[in-house]
Amino acid sequence: MATNARASSTNGTQPGAAADLPKSYYEQQRELLISEITQSLEHVLQNINRLNRSLEEVIQVGNEFAPVESLWSHFESVMGAREEELKREGGGEEQGEREDGREGGREHGDGEEGAEETVRVGEK
Repeated sequence: MATNARASSTNGTQPGAAADLPKSYYEQQRELLISEITQSLEHVLQNINRLNRSLEEVIQVGNEFAPVESLWSHFESVMGAREEELKREGGGEEQGEREDGREGGREHGDGEEGAEETVRVGEK
């Protein structure tokens, strides 16, 4: 068995004995496959490193937006508190029902009312 001869040569018991024996077809194919696997694993490692760098860049860009997000969150909370204050001050006057039965109270709608009217016009 050539494998045993090679193993013993690596241990130093038979120097040069494994190099003198011609390699069988199996051993040649095995070495080819091992080298292909090694190259493939190196390629996978390179791609993983590239992916890691890309993810780090994405995280860094996301972290750059943290102050902007904080500012908008603060703005939203301030505006929400102001809206609650206006509701309390205005009583039911602005929040009452309008003539057509829908609730009012928003000076600037978010588009929902317009969408309802569009549907009603389309139904007629």
